[in-house]
This record gives sequence, structure tokens and C-alpha cells, in this order.
Amino acid sequence: MNILLVEDHQDIAGIIFDYFELKGFTLDHAANGQFGLALAAENVYDLIILDIMLPRMDGLTVCQKLREQGIDTPVLMLTARDTREDILKGFGQGADDYLVKPFDLEILEARVMALHRRRQGLAAAKKLSFGELELDLMSREVSRRSYRMPLNPTLFAILKLLMTRAPDVVSKSEILETVWKDDEPDSDSLRSHIYQLRNIVDKPFPHAYIENVPKVGYRLVRESPL
Repeated sequence: MNILLVEDHQDIAGIIFDYFELKGFTLDHAANGQFGLALAAENVYDLIILDIMLPRMDGLTVCQKLREQGIDTPVLMLTARDTREDILKGFGQGADDYLVKPFDLEILEARVMALHRRRQGLAAAKKLSFGELELDLMSREVSRRSYRMPLNPTLFAILKLLMTRAPDVVSKSEILETVWKDDEPDSDSLRSHIYQLRNIVDKPFPHAYIENVPKVGYRLVRESPL
């Protein structure tokens, strides 16, 4: 299992790191929220262990931003605060479980394994299909025929929206609002991302799924029958 540990307390991070490595897990570590968010966005993890009190960006904000980007990796939050309000706030930002410091390492491992089993059980339902395209919502990979291609968070979010709505047209404004929220780029940036997406899912193949609807937006189109 590949785990991202985001914890600024070096002693705690070292103990968790040593314990899980001895158990055969693979771990990456970030000592601040900003770096943790970057690692989670760039890599695929089975689970994230996320402290709440972090420098540069707190754990609640990290979790919120991950969910806004469509990253649904299970998040187990660590905190020294065990008030009802703090726990509810953590779950409200998208956390899957909560463990209060100090904690037993075996309990932490049990929580990690429970979240992993739950994720595996949902994996079969975590795919979208359209024609030859199949989008794995867990690994954020798109496959076509025998080719599997990883997508960055933005391209994944765009293709997920198009596949969810296919074969209907998705307007440019809806794509911008859904993918970028309040930090919308200009239309040139959207065209650039669509171009990148076409190079991945359409360029190597005779049929192009992504179609531009002039002055409106984009949609996925099926192959014409022979």
C-alpha cells in the first residue's frame, strides 16, 4: 500500500514512518500542508494520513482542496484536538476517519486497513465508460483499447465532467466553474487543456471522441455505425 504522510512533527512522523515501513508499506512524507497538497495532486496514493495543525496550509484546507480537485483518496486525519466541533469540521471538509493524538500505532494501522478495504470494495463502481473510453476514478487513468494513460487533476476533472454528461454538450462556462471553481482561468487556458486532452484520448486513434460545439462548449460523440 502506498501512503502519503503529512505531519510536521518530526518525531511523530519518524515513528509512523518506521512502523509502517517495517510492515511493508511504501510512504512519502511532507512536513507542511502546501507540499502535502502538491504530492497528493501529482501522485496516486492508496491513503493519506493528514495532520490538522500544519505550517503553510492546515490539514482541513488541504483536505478541502483535494476534494475540490476531484481527488477522492481516503484521508485519515490526526489531531490533538478532540472536541465535537473539530471532529465534525474535519468530516465536513471530506475526511474519511479521525484519530486523536496520542494514539496506539496498532489502532492507526487498523484504521488504515479498514479504509483501504472499503476503498477496494468500491473500486468496481468507480469507473465511467463511453464507447472505448474508460475512466478509472480511483487511479485517475483513462484507458482506450489496450492503452492506459494517467491524467493530471485538471484533465481528469474535465474528462470526468464530459463523460458524466455524455453525449450532452457541456458549456464552456460550466467546465470553467466546475473545474476551477472561483479561480477561473481565461478561455485560452481551457482550449489549451482540451488540446492536451485530445492528444491523450483521440490523437492516436481514428475516431475523435471530443467534439467542439462552436460558441457553446464540448461533448463526447460516439463512433458512427458501419
